[in-house]
Amino acid sequence: MAMMMTHLLKKAFEEASRLGEAEQDAVGEWLLAELASNRRWDDAFQRSHDLLAWLADEARQEHQAGQTRALDPDAL
Repeated sequence: MAMMMTHLLKKAFEEASRLGEAEQDAVGEWLLAELASNRRWDDAFQRSHDLLAWLADEARQEHQAGQTRALDPDAL
């Protein structure tokens, strides 16, 4: 299924196409690295769901047991 390119992305590619070859390659490398980074972040977040739920439960239990204290932003 082919997807349509948004107006803003199309405009960005049109601008990039006016650059020299080295600059176009640099933009391409940067964009591919950003997309790969976003995929890695999404994957890591999906895998961390159980751990985050466990940490939240632990924090809630500690709070209910009176083992926490209010955060003082001025003390940071």
